Amino acid sequence: MFSSAWARAAGVSLVAGSAAFLQLTPAQAGPVLERIRASGTITLAHRDSSVPFSYVDADKKPLGYAVDVCLKLAEAVRKHLQLKAIKPNFVLASAADRMPMIVEGKADLECGSTSNNAERRKTVAFTVPHYITGARYMVRSDSKIEDLPQFEGKKLVSTKGTTPMRAVDAANKERLLRITVLEAADHASATDMVEKGLADGFAMDDVLLYGVISSRPDPGKLKVVGKFLTIEPLAIMLSKDDPEFKKIIDEEMKRLIQSHEIHPIYERWFQRPIPPRNVSLNLPMSYLLKDFWKYPTDQVPF
Repeated sequence: MFSSAWARAAGVSLVAGSAAFLQLTPAQAGPVLERIRASGTITLAHRDSSVPFSYVDADKKPLGYAVDVCLKLAEAVRKHLQLKAIKPNFVLASAADRMPMIVEGKADLECGSTSNNAERRKTVAFTVPHYITGARYMVRSDSKIEDLPQFEGKKLVSTKGTTPMRAVDAANKERLLRITVLEAADHASATDMVEKGLADGFAMDDVLLYGVISSRPDPGKLKVVGKFLTIEPLAIMLSKDDPEFKKIIDEEMKRLIQSHEIHPIYERWFQRPIPPRNVSLNLPMSYLLKDFWKYPTDQVPF
């Protein structure tokens, strides 16, 4: 859990650092900024089923909360580079290849539902979190399972390459629960496995579980149960190799939060009807996110 004292201390240091923020000249620009300047495009990696953060509609058009945030960040980059226009180039990413896409320069920003943690920060960078969630469990509505211990001897699926997947695997070994941990390629596939009885539950960030359920033909067949197994700060992912690009992104994220410009975006995706079924998730902003956003920073204690 985040504390106000911890966040305040981190926020003070960022305020001091922001005073030293300088406008870039072309000679100072790093590899990401140079690529964007030369092409006039910014490449945004998106997901196909991470409702409501990043998914596609019937026409395969990317949409979602994180996509909208990324478009705001792209506009800040355009202004900084003084370009007349900047074209978003969307590329599809999966849980397995999203980090390599950033590292290899195939995407400039990853607009999804990726957790900022210490292991990932060895390879990539993150900006200020746009959401804070935690891993719980999707089960069929007639299931008697209420929390992780009731999965003992049963089958639990999670999406390959995710932090909930690793957390479940670790808890299973530590508690000797004899759970058969299964991998799915994406959230939709994992949900299919639960509905068809191929798995007894699906472990994932609870907001994503609610999002997937809302998009099913019969959402009443599924429910979310259990205590938080993890706490996950979700953030836009970007390269470690262009600190000046990161400054632009961090400053814009802080501006969106402190000006409350991000609040209508949040409300659009979490408190109003959303595609494809025009059902609202009815998820007010959590106290964890409100507390963290009092002193927004990319520094998280995980």
